[in-house]
Amino acid sequence: MAEDEGERAGAEGPYRDRLKVGRMLSIPIDEVEWWAGPSGGPGGQHANRSNTRVEVRFDVEASRSLGPRQRARLLERLGPVVRAGASEERSQAKNRELALDRLVSRLAEALRPDRPRRPTTPSPSARERRLAEKHARADVKRGRARPGPDD
Repeated sequence: MAEDEGERAGAEGPYRDRLKVGRMLSIPIDEVEWWAGPSGGPGGQHANRSNTRVEVRFDVEASRSLGPRQRARLLERLGPVVRAGASEERSQAKNRELALDRLVSRLAEALRPDRPRRPTTPSPSARERRLAEKHARADVKRGRARPGPDD
């Protein structure tokens, strides 16, 4: 088996030794904590006796694979611990893969840089439209007023 196959996000089972979050970050699987428990909801004996619900936790503060900028950004956006869970499937293995994929997507989204805002000025027609709406709204409010003693 090729070494890069274990790094891809969809790798199955024990071959998935690293979570590839982006071009610049891959996290060793031993930095991820697992928890499995019973799924809630209907399902009869299978749901009551099987630990198919999976939750994965990633400790941002204790991670050895994050750089200082990545760690600061994740702490700012997601907090010290990032969690993801899955309970949709009847199989714990499938739920593990779903939970890992959700964790990877949350981390990737938090690490994505914001687009810089470019300030713009309103066009003259937009200014006219805004003032016309303000005048129309003022007329509506003026029409609600109680008539005075002169009216």
